[in-house]
Amino acid sequence: MSPSQHVNLGPGLQRRLLLLLLAPLLLLAAINTWFDYQLADSVAIQQDRQLLTLVPQLADSILIRSTSPQDPPALRLSPVLADFLEARPHKATYAVLNSDGKVLLGDAWLGDYPPNTHEPEFSSQEYEGVVYRIVSQRILSAAGELTVRLADGTDVRMQWFQRLWFKVLLPNLVLAIGAVLAVNWAVRRALRPLLELKDAVEGRSPRDLSPLDAAGSPEEVRPLVNSLNRLFDLVNAQAEGQRRFVADAAHQLRTPLAGLQAQVEAWALAGKDTITLSAEQIRKLRDATRRTSQLAAQLLALSRADARSGSQEPRQPVSLKWLCEQVLEEYLDAAAAKHIDLGLEVVDIEVSGYSWLLRELLSNLVDNAVRYTQPGGHITLRCGERWAFGHGHAQALLEVEDNGPGVPPQERTRMLGRFYRLPGTPGDGNGLGLAIADEIARVHHSQLQIQSGHQGVGLRCTLLLEPVRESSNP
Repeated sequence: MSPSQHVNLGPGLQRRLLLLLLAPLLLLAAINTWFDYQLADSVAIQQDRQLLTLVPQLADSILIRSTSPQDPPALRLSPVLADFLEARPHKATYAVLNSDGKVLLGDAWLGDYPPNTHEPEFSSQEYEGVVYRIVSQRILSAAGELTVRLADGTDVRMQWFQRLWFKVLLPNLVLAIGAVLAVNWAVRRALRPLLELKDAVEGRSPRDLSPLDAAGSPEEVRPLVNSLNRLFDLVNAQAEGQRRFVADAAHQLRTPLAGLQAQVEAWALAGKDTITLSAEQIRKLRDATRRTSQLAAQLLALSRADARSGSQEPRQPVSLKWLCEQVLEEYLDAAAAKHIDLGLEVVDIEVSGYSWLLRELLSNLVDNAVRYTQPGGHITLRCGERWAFGHGHAQALLEVEDNGPGVPPQERTRMLGRFYRLPGTPGDGNGLGLAIADEIARVHHSQLQIQSGHQGVGLRCTLLLEPVRESSNP
């Protein structure tokens, strides 16, 4: 496998993981820098306060020389000020300036214009590679108005800025680079099961729907593997259903088509120049054609019901009363031809479902009833509500009941199978009507119930559905 395939697994996921893991580290580094600066700033404030307390002592240390007024004043340092200067050799100094900014005492580089007010002023100045924190104040001394300046070369704030790269940025940068490499390695290591799962799925043929090994997957990936296995099972079941449908359709279509072919070939062999068909031959041809057409329509309906079973399309409200009336009108002529009383017992109620599928279900039930009920019998289409004890509330009822020959209890489950006909059943049915009805019932999360009719005579096919209930306003 090429490295590009590994990168293509999901760069979005990898980037998100790196961002989520590195962002807190970078935030902590920024917070650490801020706290470090605050600490340096706090120490600098303490330094300013110390310098401010030493300025009056420097002013009190100025003495007047008695020899001549033009002579510069003398200086007698207080013990506290002397200790401060001795503790910082080459790092602390002072200066006394006249009103013109000329240095009378101390270091000459501290010469500067005096402050405009008598309030102390702070400044920072670099001299010979050392950044000094300087406090300046105009005072009235025994020698007149002077300016005293006290400098401390241990300016923590400026030193912090100068050492920012080596003290803060460089360590944090090294830490960030190390964190990026470590986290990137950890993320790739953690995503390896997903890469292996991707390889396992990509390396399969379209026909290989065997389950993946969930036990060998990490706990975090196992739900995904289980979901894929369930999807494989569903696709496999659907594919198996399609294969079974094609096989059944080919098997069932072979018989009527073979009959049609035999009739046509017989007529072709019998006739020399013209072919004369008898009424019996025409009737057989018509019946074979009708049976083939009905079988094709039923197979198509069964296939559409199978496909709809996995569909997520929204359902629509369907009126069962309207449905029964439509199917009744469709089969009135067929029932009248056999002198069968086809009636209705309906209550207006709506269910949530697929209208054309429910009509197909009801048409198949009525078609079976008309086909196998003896002449002079009666068939009832019924819809309404019935209390369902297992659900704890009333459900919508759709039912077809006849007084025909009925079905033995031991055969009722088998007759729901595809292409199954009861032994000795008259007629030329295909054994698909009840199978289609049962498949449509499962599409609507229900089950077709087959029971005996009134007083144990005939057959009653019942379907219970969830009614559409009006939501009450709060």
